[in-house]
Formats: sequence, structure tokens, C-alpha cells
Amino acid sequence: MKSAYIFPGQGSQFKGMGLDLYQSSDSAKTMFDQANSILGFDITKIMFEGTDEELKQTNVTQPAIFIHSVIMAKISPDFSPNMVAGHSLGEFSALVAAGALSFEDGLKLVAKRADAMQKACEIRPSTMAAILGLADNIIEEVCAGITDEIVVPANYNCPGQVVISGTFEGVEKACELLKAAGAKRALILPVGGAFHSPLMEPAREELASAIHAAEFEAPICAIYQNVNAMPATEVNVIKENLISQLTAPVRWTQSIEQMVNDGAEIFIECGPGKVLQGLVKKIASGVEIKSI
Repeated sequence: MKSAYIFPGQGSQFKGMGLDLYQSSDSAKTMFDQANSILGFDITKIMFEGTDEELKQTNVTQPAIFIHSVIMAKISPDFSPNMVAGHSLGEFSALVAAGALSFEDGLKLVAKRADAMQKACEIRPSTMAAILGLADNIIEEVCAGITDEIVVPANYNCPGQVVISGTFEGVEKACELLKAAGAKRALILPVGGAFHSPLMEPAREELASAIHAAEFEAPICAIYQNVNAMPATEVNVIKENLISQLTAPVRWTQSIEQMVNDGAEIFIECGPGKVLQGLVKKIASGVEIKSI
């Protein structure tokens, strides 16, 4: 059976995350200690003992999920993917797990990404909203029709669940129009800014130089990247797609569909939580879905 390993993004964190790995594996303990050293602060203390509020800080959340996901993959004796993919931040976890980046370089990039995104959020107040029960093309048309503000589809999570992203005014206007067009719900999300939208351009520029400077190698298998939902193994292609990801939508629905078309029969979520398993269940019927 062809196995696809999938790695979660922001929102999958929980109090006490990773403590079981730290206590049960010497290899995991070494990597957790290494992460504290790389980041320059005790992230493991926050992961193991911190509050929900502390875990929600972008500079903690993104590295924490990355660390948890990568360590799970690295200490799993059965980790042998035919293909990998990660949702937004999870794309970095997938690349490290598949050998395209070292743990140290991957963590440094994730920390840089979190910092750059936070700064972009502060430049212009912005937000995101989940749109439920409406076809993708209607959401795209409504967003495209709003020309006096920025609002774009940001995450194609599964059929009937798309997240939009933009200025407060743009997102609020789109929510009203989308509800009028038949959306079951249009829910403003408690996030720090408009991720995966043109408002992340300052972050994209900042991260681009760090990605170009990092040492990448060809992964052990194809990675299906967010920006185009297509498999990639060539280093330069992977880098450019990773840079574009910050301002482009996460095409998760399309990525899972493409992986199934390419023979994936079992999807294994590697990281905290079970968010991606729920999404895959709504995208692809007849495939096996489990955690690592």
C-alpha cells in the first residue's frame, strides 16, 4: 500500500504536547533539548507546562508544532513514506521528515517564518474567516468582486470548508455577501492576521532570503506542496513553492485529491491532534486514515 504522511499546521497545539515523547525516548529528549538551544529559549517548558494562552503565541505555536511533528517522524521505526504533505506550517515539518532539510535548519526557518508573519500582521490589521457550506467557485467570485479591500481564499481545507483572508473590512464585507449567497456559516477566526494573502508580502520577502540561504537536499519522496498541490522533488522548485506559500492559498483539498490520484491508499497524520484526519475523511473516500 502506498503511504502518504501528512503534517499539521497552526491550531493543532495542546497543553502538554510532546511530554510523552520526551519521557519515553532518549532520541526525542536529545532533539527537544537541541530545539531549546537552537531557539534560545526553553520552548519545551512551554510545550509541557504552559497555558493555552502561552501556546497560542505565534513565535511558540509554529516551532512547537514543527518540533512535535518532526520528532514523531524521526523516532518512528515505521516511518517510510511514499509521499508527504503538510498543511501550511506543516510543509516545513514534511520537508525535514523527508530529509530535504536538517532539523536545525528547518527549525530556524520556522522561527524566522513565525517572526516575519507576526511583523507583517502588525503592519496592517487583518483577519481570516471560515466559510462553511458553499462551493469554492462562489467564494472565489465573491472575493474577486470586492475590489476596494483585500480579501482572498486562503485555505481550501475540504469540500464545503474554505478560509478567507484579508483586511478586517474586506473579510467582513465578504462574510455578509457569502452568507447572502447561501453559506451555512461565515465565522471570523481568532487569528493574528491575514495569513496566505497579499498582506503577507513583507513576510514573504523576509523569508525568501532565509530559504535561499538554507541548505536543501532532494527529499526521499515527493512532497505535495500547498501552492499548486503537485508533487515536487527538485530542490529549486521546492524552495520557490515554499516562498510563494506565504502569500498563496493552501490547496489542501487539491493536494489530497492529487495524492489519491497518484496511488495513496493510507494517510498517516504525524504531529499533534487529528485535524488533518478529519479533513482527509471529507475529501477522499475509501482510503485508510490514522495517526503515526
